[in-house]
Amino acid sequence: MGAYHPQVVHFAIALVFAGVGFRVLSLTGRAAFSGPAATTLILAGTIASFLAVQSGTAAHEPVERIPGVRVAVAEHETWGERARNTFVLVSLVELCALTLTWRQHRLGRAVRLGAAAIGAAGLIVMFEAAERGGNLVYSYAGGIGMRQGDTEGVNRLFIAGAHGQARQDLQAGRTDEAMTLLNLAAARFPENLELQLLAAEWTNDVQGDPAASLRQLDALTIPQDDDESRIRAGVARANALATQGNVAGARAVLQTIQGEFPESAAVRGRLEELGAAGK
Repeated sequence: MGAYHPQVVHFAIALVFAGVGFRVLSLTGRAAFSGPAATTLILAGTIASFLAVQSGTAAHEPVERIPGVRVAVAEHETWGERARNTFVLVSLVELCALTLTWRQHRLGRAVRLGAAAIGAAGLIVMFEAAERGGNLVYSYAGGIGMRQGDTEGVNRLFIAGAHGQARQDLQAGRTDEAMTLLNLAAARFPENLELQLLAAEWTNDVQGDPAASLRQLDALTIPQDDDESRIRAGVARANALATQGNVAGARAVLQTIQGEFPESAAVRGRLEELGAAGK
């Protein structure tokens, strides 16, 4: 059940937010359907919150194995349980409000006000739980590629992490570390064409080794129908040739590509740069 936690939790969030919204609308007295709709949605959202907590508990074990993520998991779990418990209370008040309204009891409006107030508080708790869940996913990579034990998902996680760290190293001036990390990823996934192209580009642009960059490009097999990769490889080859001082060769490569892809702004722009450099 842990694999379905994201779907379940989004249903829970949507249902309770819509339910509380209808409860507030019902206080205006302008929409007779809004009161029963509020109760129905909040009850459904509360049931979904139980399932969300249960699925989250089932999902957290592989995430907790990531070094340094245990505290974030515990915080998310705690706030998720608080949100569930709060909406159990909101649901009980909603049922009272619905009953009193149906019986036209004088306390009906007061209880509806109370339901709206407690529901609003519940939304704050739900928001806190959701924020920590988002933090767990986007700041700790919790669950990415691991929810279903999907090998391809874990591979994509590794590539994304290596790429992100390499870029940070590059921005911080740690070029050797950046190249080491990117080359590690490229060696690990030789079938990833975009990763191989990036490694070839960085070998020239960052490492300053155009000969090695050209060898990397020569080793690539690019499908004829992959126009974007063909253009990118051609520009990378032209850049490496230009770094070697072979500006005429770089222009010839770009002109060949331009003949195939006359609308390419990247090719046109690089040709203009080389033209200006040659003057």
